[in-house]
Amino acid sequence: MSEVFEGYERQYCELSANLSRKCTSAVHLDGEQKKQRISEIKTGLDESEALIRKMDLEARSLQPGVKTILLAKLREYKSDLNNLKSEVKRISSTNAGQAARDELLESGMADTLMVSADQRARLLMSTERLSQSSERVKESRRTMLETEELGVSILQDLHQQRQSLLHAHNTLHGVDDNIGKSRKILTAMSRRMSRNKWIIGSIIAVLVLVVLLILYFKLFH
Repeated sequence: MSEVFEGYERQYCELSANLSRKCTSAVHLDGEQKKQRISEIKTGLDESEALIRKMDLEARSLQPGVKTILLAKLREYKSDLNNLKSEVKRISSTNAGQAARDELLESGMADTLMVSADQRARLLMSTERLSQSSERVKESRRTMLETEELGVSILQDLHQQRQSLLHAHNTLHGVDDNIGKSRKILTAMSRRMSRNKWIIGSIIAVLVLVVLLILYFKLFH
């Protein structure tokens, strides 16, 4: 919930409770005292209307989910303010000749004030519940952000490990190429050695044969 809205809301609830007390006391006043008290109440009503307008503007600037809840509360505050205005009109319209009638209406006004007080109490309870819900939402958001940061960190670690594996794979691929080249060189050398062995063997055989022929000619001729 908006902290700005909550500040306006607390001011309105305090002002509304004060106006209700003044309305109750104004019923028992006469003359100039009553006029002065009514003037004070009307000034308070103007302040209350200004606070409601500020709350309305603040509520409409918030997200849709919070906005709907706050506008519903505003409707109750406006109803409460209208009740106060009706009480002020009834108090202002009375005079000395209507004292008996005021006596009859006093119980009804007291009931109205009681209803308003109950309504404000319910509104304050609703505000408290909304504040608690807002704290739970904030805590959930903090947990979500921490989880998101942890996920990003894990993804970064995995990316680094992937790069390391790719580098190792490229290194092994280069080693395989070198091993393949070395194998080809060794195979070629082995073939040359085999060929040289056959050549040397052939030369030795020819030399042995020549020596045997020479010995044969020397011994038998």
